[in-house]
Amino acid sequence: MKGAYTTGKYRNVFAELGYDEKEIEARKEEIFQTLFYGSDEERIYHPVGDDMGYMEDTGNHDARTEGMSYGMMMCVQMDKKEEFDRLWKWSKTYMYLEEGRNAGYFAWSCQTNGKKNAFGAAPDGEEFFVMALIFASKRWGNGEGIFNYEKEAKDILHAMIHKGENGEEGRAMFAPENKYIRFIVEVDFTDPSYHLPHFYELCAEVAYEEDKEFLKEAAKESRKYLKKACHPVTGLCAEYAEYDGTPYVTDSMQWGGRHDWYYSDAYRTIANISLDYSWFAADEWQVEQAERFQKFFCETLDGKDWDHIYLVDGTKLEQKVLHPVAVIATNAQSALITDTEYGKECVRKFWETPLRTGDRRYYDNCLYFFAYLALSGNYRIY
Repeated sequence: MKGAYTTGKYRNVFAELGYDEKEIEARKEEIFQTLFYGSDEERIYHPVGDDMGYMEDTGNHDARTEGMSYGMMMCVQMDKKEEFDRLWKWSKTYMYLEEGRNAGYFAWSCQTNGKKNAFGAAPDGEEFFVMALIFASKRWGNGEGIFNYEKEAKDILHAMIHKGENGEEGRAMFAPENKYIRFIVEVDFTDPSYHLPHFYELCAEVAYEEDKEFLKEAAKESRKYLKKACHPVTGLCAEYAEYDGTPYVTDSMQWGGRHDWYYSDAYRTIANISLDYSWFAADEWQVEQAERFQKFFCETLDGKDWDHIYLVDGTKLEQKVLHPVAVIATNAQSALITDTEYGKECVRKFWETPLRTGDRRYYDNCLYFFAYLALSGNYRIY
């Protein structure tokens, strides 16, 4: 099989299952409008002044590089240049770090007035910033200053790969010894959901010449790593993991508690694997992974108890998930690369699930929209 990178064709899984194409398209537009221009109880986007805006993490009441870069990716996929530029200008104005050991990166959390909550960076934000900027340069062309999207992307990538070299203060986001993306630059373990080989493949085409080969290798190594991090029976992975793929275990509250289980961050992993295969079809293991993942949720769990936390071996814990809609959305996205009855079951469940409401809607609804874009054939390479 060849991926969309080669064929230019994107599956519309909803249409394949018989949903009306006009309804599919209308619902896509409705989701965007709800997230960006819905009521105060629905929206997560907030314009600021004449030329800026931010995405609010409604559960924590801050703006994060995760959400800002997610918003930019949503906008470039939806051809919403004004909102894209507003988000990017807010990010560069308030989040970009001009000095210190993390200069060249972005502060991972800011108050909604722009004041930095932290001076550390979370690499998943930089990854999505870069990919969204590259797509923007391809879709809309480059402008001046910070709106020279391609140059901005290349500069961020260069810092992610080279920071800390030749006695420079700070550390690279990619570990030089294995080319894995770090959880944060200060540590030597990773987050499987940060591994985005499909992004690295495309970044390699645009990056500065000295960075191209590194990114090509990073794509290969990330695909290998995900095989180590995902359980061979359940398909589940931990939120944080060691470089050998085993769950990262700590008795410290340094990272806000436990992260060796299948929980919030980890939901993104199957979505990333599915998008990677749909674009590049580089490794048939990814299809097998999606199928075992579906089997776990639809056969082992019999389609029930998706709102519980699980260890990577499938052991059910009493605690409930924080983001139940995100689970449904990312499970459905696995059907992008399969043709199984279980996959179809996941898609139907997703179709029947509305956007989340309430304070915790931000993360769920971001993953919801990405899954919807992918399953409707609208999460595309530019």
